[in-house]
Amino acid sequence: MMAAGLAMKITMIGHSTVLIEISGERILTDPYFGLQGNPAYARPHPPAQSREQLSNVDLVLVSHNHFDHTDRRFFRALPQAVPVLAPAITAWMTRLKGGRNVIGLHAWQQKSFDGVSITALPARHVTFTIGYGIEGEGKRIYFAGDTYLADFMTKVGRELRPDVALIPVTTFRIPMTMGETQAVEAVRRLSPKVVIPIHLGIIPRSPLMRTTDTAEGFCERIRQAGLSSKIVILREGESWTPAA
Repeated sequence: MMAAGLAMKITMIGHSTVLIEISGERILTDPYFGLQGNPAYARPHPPAQSREQLSNVDLVLVSHNHFDHTDRRFFRALPQAVPVLAPAITAWMTRLKGGRNVIGLHAWQQKSFDGVSITALPARHVTFTIGYGIEGEGKRIYFAGDTYLADFMTKVGRELRPDVALIPVTTFRIPMTMGETQAVEAVRRLSPKVVIPIHLGIIPRSPLMRTTDTAEGFCERIRQAGLSSKIVILREGESWTPAA
């Protein structure tokens, strides 16, 4: 647990693995520490911190069970008392991957942990998945996980009113998440103050499967659309805290 009184801080570990420090809690999203990727996708940059360095977190949020969002060795190193939240329908799979204190949640179900409120949110992907709303210190964070653009985002924007949105911007020819165009429309529906792009830590090994979409291109499209949300691009190891 982080020392009380410290401001909210968001650190990019890599890909969709993000360390969120809020209300004295250290929350890790979609843990993935593999260095090699898999036969279809490469990991060009290593994570900023190791499994061992992050085994002292207070809470883990799993959006779904794809290889680049769950890490068996991390789960096994995690103290059993640390809750691991996951989609209710596939919580058994998170347990098979090494998760022990797994809590399955349905969309819009809420749990509280030492001053932090977590709400499971809808998501649309090629597998069962959820996003998360995180509330603490009077701030609201939306972690989208892997999702396409869908109508539920309007409700998420209305109900959660996120200060910060962590949303995926894919660079794949066969999109597993939103590309630049869909991500811009998601921002329009969510109306967050700050957007941090995620899901940028793996690339297709085949050049034929890559697109020209980038976090920088997404940022430019936001500007062209006249949206007021601030885009913060975090590379591995970089952190963001809200202005005082």
